[in-house]
Amino acid sequence: MFTYYGELSTELYNFTKPIGHSIGGDIEYYLERLKGTNGKILEAAVGSGRFLIPLLEKGYLVDGIDYSPAMLDSCRKRCKERGLNPNLYEGNLCSFTLPSKYEVIVIPTGSFCLIEKLEDAKDALKCFYKHLKPEGRIIVDLLIPIHWRTGEISTSTYPFSDEDGILLESKSVEMNWIDQYTLTHLKYEKWKKGKLVDTELQRFALRWYGVEEFKLILESTGFSEITCSANYCYRKQPTKETDLITFEAVRNDSL
Repeated sequence: MFTYYGELSTELYNFTKPIGHSIGGDIEYYLERLKGTNGKILEAAVGSGRFLIPLLEKGYLVDGIDYSPAMLDSCRKRCKERGLNPNLYEGNLCSFTLPSKYEVIVIPTGSFCLIEKLEDAKDALKCFYKHLKPEGRIIVDLLIPIHWRTGEISTSTYPFSDEDGILLESKSVEMNWIDQYTLTHLKYEKWKKGKLVDTELQRFALRWYGVEEFKLILESTGFSEITCSANYCYRKQPTKETDLITFEAVRNDSL
């Protein structure tokens, strides 16, 4: 019934978030935190390259992995247009195996929250740990749903030309306080010359975490030197108004 980042959602994502588009300052923040990194970087949930390509163009060695074939196809096309040829892998973040070890693994802008089940999230962190070099780092953003309103419905239109565009309907379905996720239904409609030509329905769930909870999860996975930063201000402590927290942690091989 539902798609997962299909062709229409990928097309709309590319339109609203083009290459190099910084979401809340994420690209600038990560470039600052990655200074001095000489080894390979992995972007988990690489999508269509919005974040990856600016890093490549800055000279970083970056691989990408994503679960969505449509997103990866778009990423490969956009990289090729710029003369870039990164290693891009299709895989599940909870169970992937790649040939390289990385100095840093990054998961910007809340993509980690797309892993809905807690056990799957823990498995993903174990995969990240396994793919880091000794004393390698992870940098991961978590979203906090402070603006959530159950039942809220919004409709937006995105004209690509005079003849075609996409209409997006977003419905806030559920806040699950026990399992700690929000559920949104997204309906994408592609219109051309006043006629509906394609439709996608996406189940969009985002898991949220408490600050101390996520620190404990990182520690139990084997990470240490854990820091958290609010809204892309390094080491700024989160408050009840914070809607995005960035965690950094180091692979601890002394355990």
